[in-house]
Amino acid sequence: MIGFGAGEPDFPTPEAIVKAAQAACAEPASHRYSPTAGLPALRSAIAAKTLRDSKLSVEPSQVLVTNGGKQAVAHAFSVLCDPGDEVLIPAPYWTTYPESVALAGGVPVAVKSRQSNGFRVTVEDLDAAVTSRTKVLLFVSPSNPTGAVYPRDEIEAIGHWALERGLWVVTDEIYEHLVYGSAVFHSMPVVVPELQDSCLVVNGVAKTYAMTGWRVGWLIGPHDAIAAATNIQSHETSNVANVSQAAALCAVSGDLDAVAAMKVAFDRRRQTMVRLLNEIEGIECAEPQGAFYAFPSVKGLLGKDILGHRSATSAELAELCITEAKVAVVPGEAFGAPGYFRMSYALGDEDLAEGVRRLAELFGQAKS
Repeated sequence: MIGFGAGEPDFPTPEAIVKAAQAACAEPASHRYSPTAGLPALRSAIAAKTLRDSKLSVEPSQVLVTNGGKQAVAHAFSVLCDPGDEVLIPAPYWTTYPESVALAGGVPVAVKSRQSNGFRVTVEDLDAAVTSRTKVLLFVSPSNPTGAVYPRDEIEAIGHWALERGLWVVTDEIYEHLVYGSAVFHSMPVVVPELQDSCLVVNGVAKTYAMTGWRVGWLIGPHDAIAAATNIQSHETSNVANVSQAAALCAVSGDLDAVAAMKVAFDRRRQTMVRLLNEIEGIECAEPQGAFYAFPSVKGLLGKDILGHRSATSAELAELCITEAKVAVVPGEAFGAPGYFRMSYALGDEDLAEGVRRLAELFGQAKS
């Protein structure tokens, strides 16, 4: 089985980070409870790293260290949403976003984007979706699952739109360092500084430092919102594991050499995957600008006879890929975008080429 589903780098965590964790294991202070909001040294390092990487200036007291980016997302909506509050979520979206909104009592409202626009929503799209009950706009760039990266002028327009309507913004910046070609990452509260009092930033070490299993993320925002999120975390999970925090401290205090090396490999795989997928009749794949996912349209294969099966949906087609080609992909239904596959290129070059070859062989048997 070759899997294109995992949303994590296939590289090991850099050695220096692992050694920092090993040293922390032997330190008695790591064996005890520590502050819910995170080790003071780590909160300070995250504030410094944020200024270095995105130019957003925050105080350590505006940082909450969480159990991965997912907990930061959950806290953001728990703090902001009262029952019935609507949250605008550009689609395609990461599967967790609408669920976190619903768990917080909010109402997720999908705002559909278009492939012709690079899977980026516009101010006009948002205007059509906003109501008197809208409380929050979720903004993600670079995007999981599409790899879309918003240019600065579009970020500025959307940020001012949210500001004028009195909305909070939750911006997920977990893929900030994974952009390719001419694409450039921009942080919305930096582009629109007037938003800083009504914006929560989600980030973490998972993607940049190949640390998905260490479970360290963070939430940055105004003092009152971070204090509320910290209160929630104190009752849900207390502090993040101290050994993981020590590893994260080493990561964010260091350079970006590891992610630079990963980007070279990801960029090569990105271009290879897009080229190979576009050679398959019935598939159309736009070139992603960020993250490490391709999001090909498989609409041209739906309804075709493939080994006696006629898949009506991309979910059914994904099942066929597993059973007949031993290739696992994530169907677009999971992201609010039926008719597409999400395919991670964060896997070895040989597996990538072999997996797409198997799909080409399978889909090459398609008949009208």
